[in-house]
Amino acid sequence: MSARELTAQEFLDGAFVANDVFDLRPDYRVLLIVVEGIKGSPSNDASEKLLVQAEASAVQLLSGTAVQDLPHIASWREAYRAFGAKPQRTRNSLEALTRRAEKGLPRINALTDIYNAISVLHQVPIGGEDFDQYRGSPQLVRARGDENFDAVASGEVVMEHPEVGEVVWRDDEGVTCRRWNWRQGRRTGLSDETSTAYFIFDCLDPMTNEELTAAGDALIAALGEMDSDLTTTSRLITRD
Repeated sequence: MSARELTAQEFLDGAFVANDVFDLRPDYRVLLIVVEGIKGSPSNDASEKLLVQAEASAVQLLSGTAVQDLPHIASWREAYRAFGAKPQRTRNSLEALTRRAEKGLPRINALTDIYNAISVLHQVPIGGEDFDQYRGSPQLVRARGDENFDAVASGEVVMEHPEVGEVVWRDDEGVTCRRWNWRQGRRTGLSDETSTAYFIFDCLDPMTNEELTAAGDALIAALGEMDSDLTTTSRLITRD
């Protein structure tokens, strides 16, 4: 079933995290947010302001601490090792952005720029996806190894498969993000035609639920500055 046939609430109600993922990290929590009514926009003054703030924040964070020793990044490195990934080779999205922020974050489009900036500012991995491209609700599971993941390599679309036991986000059609929050797939990626976006905030200790909620609120507020007619629906999933 296409996500277009589901309301945002039905989509989120159907989302789940598998028990064997929680077994890896019982402290894992995820905030899922669907934002409807988005109008695509190139990078603009509002997104640029946030990116500049995020770049300055990263410089300050790294002034006396190595990136791998920042508390939230270190926690994700431990999580990657728990399912067999090598974090020095496949960096979680938060680490990749924080490392890049010192020299300048990418300018892609307003929607992507904003969630990248919020990720760095609040030190939480965030994924942004096109709601309408989903088949059914999202699932965070440990991979069998035969699932399809459509990616781009050297400018060409290629079909990959996750490793057995790898933590992946998926829907009814295939994997949408590999290694928890390392690499998003092409099929569900945001585009200039995206009108409903789905955001994933992955959280581990030492981040608190209050800090996680604040990050989600910051994203909603930033998007609201661009368009006041947005509708948002959210759900927090924890082991409890």
